[in-house]
Amino acid sequence: MLDLNHRSPDERLNAVLDAGILKAAKKQAPRTYLGASNIGKSCSRAIQFSYFHVEPDPDKGFSAQTYRIFAVGHSLEALAIQWFRQSGFDLRTEKKDGSQFGFSTAGGRFAGHIDGVLCGGPPMTITFPALWECKTMSAKKWKECADKGLATSHPDYLAQVAIYMAYLNLDENPAVLTAINKNDCSLLHISIPFDAELAQKTSDRAAQILSACDAGQLMPRISSDSAHYICRFCEYSTRCWSLAD
Repeated sequence: MLDLNHRSPDERLNAVLDAGILKAAKKQAPRTYLGASNIGKSCSRAIQFSYFHVEPDPDKGFSAQTYRIFAVGHSLEALAIQWFRQSGFDLRTEKKDGSQFGFSTAGGRFAGHIDGVLCGGPPMTITFPALWECKTMSAKKWKECADKGLATSHPDYLAQVAIYMAYLNLDENPAVLTAINKNDCSLLHISIPFDAELAQKTSDRAAQILSACDAGQLMPRISSDSAHYICRFCEYSTRCWSLAD
C-alpha cells in the first residue's frame, strides 16, 4: 500500500499516477524476438540480456518517468505522421488489416517493424518509395546528431535502417529518418543510402547472438573495464560484472 499521508498533494498524485503507469507496463507482453531496434546497440552481451528478459539492476530498471518519456515519443511520432500527410505525402504506416509493416526471419526470432514508407509526395529530393523512420531525441542528442551526423550520435539507428532496407526490399532509394527535438520540436530529416555491408554485418551479428543464446554462452562484454562509460550506464552492469568471463 502507498503511504500518502505525509506527502504534499503533488507528491501524492504523482505517486498514484506512477503506480498506475508501472502497473500498466507490467501487463504488456514481453517481446519474444530479437528486435531490429536493439541489434545495433554497442554491447552484444547487453543485447543478449535484453533478449532473455533479464531483470535490470535494481537501481536501473525503467521508472514511471521513463515510460512517460516513451509515451511522449510515440505521441510525437503520431504527430509527425500527421504533419507529413497533411503536407501532401503518401505516408503508409500499416497494412490493410491494421498491422505494421515489418520483417521476420530466423524462425521468427529476429524481427522488426518499420514506422512507415513514403510512397509519394511533393516534388523534392526524396525518391519514392523510401523507408521512413521517426526518432525523438533530447535537445543535446538532437544537436549532436545535427552537428556530427547519425553515424557518430546514433550508430544503432543506422544499423536498424540498413536491416529494414535489406529485409523489406527498400534498398533502391535512400531512407528518410526524421529526428524530432523533444525540447522545441525542431525537425531534422536525414537521407540514408543503403549500406549493404552494414546490413550484412548487422544480420551476421544477430545470428551470432542467437547462436550464443541457443548454446547458453555469454557474448563478450564491450569492455574489459567495468568503469567504461557504456558499462557504467548499462542497466545490466552489476549483474554482468558479477558473472565470470
